[in-house]
Amino acid sequence: MKKLILLPLTTFVLIASAQKTTPDFTYDVGGKIAFMQLTDAGVLLVAGSGGLAGIRPGADTPHFIFEEYGKVKEEEVEVVPLSPYVIITQGGKSQIPGTIFANSKRTVIDVVSGKVMFATEENGWKQIAQLNIFQPENKLVVVGNRTKAEKEVLAVGIYDLATGKQEGFANLDPNAGKARSVAAIPMSSGVPVLLGNRVLVPTTKKVVCADLKGGNLIWENDTKNISQMVADPAGNEIYGFEERSNGDTRIHKFGKDGSVLWPKERSLKGRVTRFQILPGGLAVVTDVFKGGGSSLVGRLTAGGESKIAFLSSASGEDLWDKAPKTKGYVSHFYVMDDGILFGLHEGGINKISFDGTPVFKKPLKTGENIHTMANTPLGLLYITDTDANIVNLGTGDAVWAKPIQYKKAKAVSSAYDQANNRYLISTGEEVLAINENNGDVGTWAEVELEGKESVSGIDVRGAGILLTSDQNMLLLANDGNEIYHTYHKAPGQSGVMKAAMGVMTVASAAVAAAAATQSTYHYSLGNYSSAGAQRANRNAAAATGFENIASSSYSEMVKRFKATMATEDARFILTSLSDGVGIVKVNKDTGKTEQEIVLKDKKPVYEVDDMAGYLYYMSGNSEISAYKL
Repeated sequence: MKKLILLPLTTFVLIASAQKTTPDFTYDVGGKIAFMQLTDAGVLLVAGSGGLAGIRPGADTPHFIFEEYGKVKEEEVEVVPLSPYVIITQGGKSQIPGTIFANSKRTVIDVVSGKVMFATEENGWKQIAQLNIFQPENKLVVVGNRTKAEKEVLAVGIYDLATGKQEGFANLDPNAGKARSVAAIPMSSGVPVLLGNRVLVPTTKKVVCADLKGGNLIWENDTKNISQMVADPAGNEIYGFEERSNGDTRIHKFGKDGSVLWPKERSLKGRVTRFQILPGGLAVVTDVFKGGGSSLVGRLTAGGESKIAFLSSASGEDLWDKAPKTKGYVSHFYVMDDGILFGLHEGGINKISFDGTPVFKKPLKTGENIHTMANTPLGLLYITDTDANIVNLGTGDAVWAKPIQYKKAKAVSSAYDQANNRYLISTGEEVLAINENNGDVGTWAEVELEGKESVSGIDVRGAGILLTSDQNMLLLANDGNEIYHTYHKAPGQSGVMKAAMGVMTVASAAVAAAAATQSTYHYSLGNYSSAGAQRANRNAAAATGFENIASSSYSEMVKRFKATMATEDARFILTSLSDGVGIVKVNKDTGKTEQEIVLKDKKPVYEVDDMAGYLYYMSGNSEISAYKL
C-alpha cells in the first residue's frame, strides 16, 4: 500500500514583540522543500525530498505525507482544478499533451481525506497514456498498457474516486500477443469520453466503445487518431477532432452506436479553439498560425488569424456562403439567441446571425486588448486598453454618443458604482467616471501612487472606492476626495518570491478543465460585475456544482466555497518591518494595519489562504509555519 505518514507537530518558542513572530503552527515535512501550492480544496501541498505533504488549515500536524515515490518535483505534481484531487507522476513524458510513457508511475490522492485513490503499480498498469477525471460522475478513466504478465495489452479502466475501487475494465487490443508489426499495434491517441454507462476511447487505429461496468467491448469503428471528442447533450452524436501535423484539423462525426454519420470528415484550417453544438448547426473557431508556434506570444507576433465557421450538423458542410473576416485572433466568443458575438485581441467586435448575415450594420472598431465584454441594462459594455463604450446588441450602434477614449493604459480595471449609476474605469493614473444613462464622462480622480506603481484594482465598498496596487491602498469618497492612502514599501523583488493572495477560484484554466468533462462547450455573455462580485458568483456556482457529486470531500469543499471569506475586508502586503521582512494585514475600509507577521526572510516563499484565513510560510528547508490571520 502507498504510505501516507502523519508527522508530529514541531513548535518553536520565539520572543514575543509588538509584531507577531511566533507561528500558530509549525510543520516539519521531513525533507528539503522544493515548492508549495494552495489547492482549491484549501489544503496546502508541500513537495520536496521528503515526498508530498498535505496541510489542512488549523491542523496540528501535516494531514498526510506521501513518500512512496521519494523526492517529488514540482513538474511531477498536477493539481486538478475545482476538485480534491492531485495527481503525482514519475516517468518520462512524451511530446503528446496528456500522455506519459517510460514505465511511468502515477498516483491520485484525495487531499481532503488524505487517501490514495489510485496507483498504477497496485492496479496492474505499466504505462499510462491517459488519466482523466470526469465530473460530476466522480470517475477516473485510465488508458494505457498493462503489465508484462498481461502481455502489455492496451486497456481502459474505470475507477470510482469516492471509494478507489475499479468499476470497469476492457481490453482494447484483442490481437495482443499475435505476431505483427509495431505499426499495427494500437496506441492511445486522445482523451476518452464518458457517456452514461459507456466509455469511448480513441486510438491510433480506431475508436472503441466499452461497457462502463462489465468492460465488454460494445463496438468499434475505423475513425483514427482522434485527440478530443465532444458529444451532443443527449449523448447520441459524437464529434471527434483529429489534429493534423500541418496544424489543421479534421472533424469526424459518428453515432453512439459507432456508425459513421458524415460520409466524409470536415477539414478546417488551423486548430479548433472553440466549438459549440447549437440547434441550427455547429459554431467553430479555429486559430491559423503563420509561424511562431501555438503560444499566445507566438500567435500574436506571427501574424495569423482566427477563422469562424458554422457547419451543418447533418453533413459538416459550411452553412455560411461567406465567413466573417477577423484579421486577428478571437479573444471573446459568445453564442446568443440571434447570433454569434465575437471580439478580437487586436481590436474589433462583430455579430453574425446563424444564417451568416451580419447583425451589426458594420464591424465595430475598438482599441486593442479587449478586457471586458459584458451585458448591462443598456447593452454590451466593452473596455479595451484605450477606449470603452456601450453598444446596442441588435444594431451595433453605440449607445453613448462617442466612445470613451483615453491614453493607452498601463493597467485597466473597472467597477460599477450602483449607488451613483456610474461605471468607474481606472487607466493606471486616472479614474474615469461614466454616467450609465447618457455616457457623460469625466476624470473622477487623478492618482499618483508611491513606489512608481499604477492602480491595478478597483473595488466599490460601503466606505468608498478602493484603489489598489501591489504596495498601495487608496480609499476615495464618492466625490473623489481622499479618505486614506497607505503605502508599504516593497522589500525588493525576487524571482523566487511568491505571493498568492488567496485560493484560486474559477479562473480561466479551471473553467477550461471543467468544460472538458462536459458534453459540449458553452460560451455565454455574462452580466457586468466587479472583480469581487465575479469571484463571489464563481464560488457560489462552484459550490452548487460540488453538491451534485457524491463524495464527502466535495461536501467539505461546498462548505469552504459557501463560507464568507475570513479576510474579505483586508489585504496582505509584503513589506519591510522593524524586525525584518514580513506581511502586513491592512483593513480595506480604514487603511489601518491590523496585524504584522515577521518572516525574517528577504526572499520569502508564502501562500495566503484568504478563504480560511491562514498564511503559510516556508520558514526552513523542511519547515512550514502557519499564522492565523
